[in-house]
Amino acid sequence: MPHTMRRSLAAATAVLLGATALTACGSSDSDDKAAASGPVSLTYWAWAPGMDKVVALWNAEHPDIKVTVQKQASGDDLVTKIITAAKAHKAPDLVQAEYQALPTLVSNDALADIAPDVAGVKDSFAPGIWQQTTFGGEAVYALPQDSGPLMFFYRQDLFKQYGLSVPTTWEEFATTARDLRKKAPDKSLTTFSANDSGLFAGLSQQAGAQWWTFEGDTWKVGIDDAATKKVTDFWGGLVGEGAIDNQPMYTPAWNKALNSGEQLAWVSAVWAPGVLTTAAPDTLGKWAMAPLPQWSKGASSTGSWGGSSTAVTTDSKHKTAAAQFATWLNTDPVALAALVKESGIYPAATAAQTSGALAEPPAFFPNQPDFYTRAAEIAKTTAPAAWGPNVNVAYTAFKDEFGKAAKAKSGFGTALTAVRSATVADLEKQGFEVAK
Repeated sequence: MPHTMRRSLAAATAVLLGATALTACGSSDSDDKAAASGPVSLTYWAWAPGMDKVVALWNAEHPDIKVTVQKQASGDDLVTKIITAAKAHKAPDLVQAEYQALPTLVSNDALADIAPDVAGVKDSFAPGIWQQTTFGGEAVYALPQDSGPLMFFYRQDLFKQYGLSVPTTWEEFATTARDLRKKAPDKSLTTFSANDSGLFAGLSQQAGAQWWTFEGDTWKVGIDDAATKKVTDFWGGLVGEGAIDNQPMYTPAWNKALNSGEQLAWVSAVWAPGVLTTAAPDTLGKWAMAPLPQWSKGASSTGSWGGSSTAVTTDSKHKTAAAQFATWLNTDPVALAALVKESGIYPAATAAQTSGALAEPPAFFPNQPDFYTRAAEIAKTTAPAAWGPNVNVAYTAFKDEFGKAAKAKSGFGTALTAVRSATVADLEKQGFEVAK
């Protein structure tokens, strides 16, 4: 295996076993001396709208540490740009990184362990969210910024019209879908969208899936584990029997289905009201939110769809100062209120999930005044997620393979196997050792 791949594998080992951070990743005396010698200038790559306005609040109160925001694209483009910059030792001090991107960035030695500089911050976040920035170990590679706990959104008026009850289990969900088809063949409870890898990942997360784990010196890819197979069989079965639709989301046809009442429900995340505002404007005040159905009656768990963090890079010459800013940004009440107002995020910090701008329900849900109170309780039950170094490859394979299965209304199990195979092949191509 090439030396660079050995180094990446060593970094991954340190992450997943909770080992002490790599020497290059920690804060150092030189950082402190640099900070003490005069004002510190930090660069922050982020894509969230209005972040410059939030950072301006920091700069006004901290003249000794000036942060400059450089707006970036999100997703895979930003991950690639960060890795390229890190290899040239030209990365910014801080980056906004999605949770699923963190293992990729860590395995490329792009992120620093800031654990010594963020002691006591852990309790500000739900355990399942905190785990996504630490991988269950002692090292801290980022601080949670926002989250997207999954929930069940449904048309209250149409549920009442067709005599439907809000499902509390997935078994009840399937029964509700079938009952609706019998009562109104032209209606559908929801759709299975093969365009949305993140939603499927969140549903698998709720079921207990562990898509990437590390054992000894090898990665283990569990994309076809029992939990994910259960989710695949469930949704594939509903599509196959015609109990739900099989069309992708975020299309004009999908918008029309939501707006006209052709589709009665949507499994989505806390940010759904914003989407409904533009996708189904005629349905204002007709929706309600409930916890995600559970696999076992009485259980309480949800998955995530979306969310990002604030990380400090290994290239930063002022890691302690950068960690100080990251802590303020994601735990200070003033900063969190500004993030909600200017960036429109759902903060990962639990204390901010029912205060300030979130004390009132979303404008599209005036009939549910306790929307964010309920959302906060759901967010606390977020299950741990297991991400790996090539989430982008798995997501692309999901869209390709599950797209074909959804169109054919069959072959979902075969599609899942193909996704795992593509993910394993890519890891091996990169030089990682993978358990068979």
